[in-house]
Amino acid sequence: MYVNGQLIFDDFHFKDHYEHQVPIQIYWGSEHSDIGFVELYCSEYIKINNVFYNRSQFTFVSRPGY
Repeated sequence: MYVNGQLIFDDFHFKDHYEHQVPIQIYWGSEHSDIGFVELYCSEYIKINNVFYNRSQFTFVSRPGY
């Protein structure tokens, strides 16, 4: 179970969000970049809304119920 606003960073976090279609909000620094569902993930990138986000450059936040 994830709470709204919880930081996600491990592979199993992204796997859970992918499998259960829980939305993720993406930040670049303190600036909102995007929100959506995980399409693909690997150790370096997350694909959301047909865009690949580098896991080391962006912050990913769980948004259940969004």
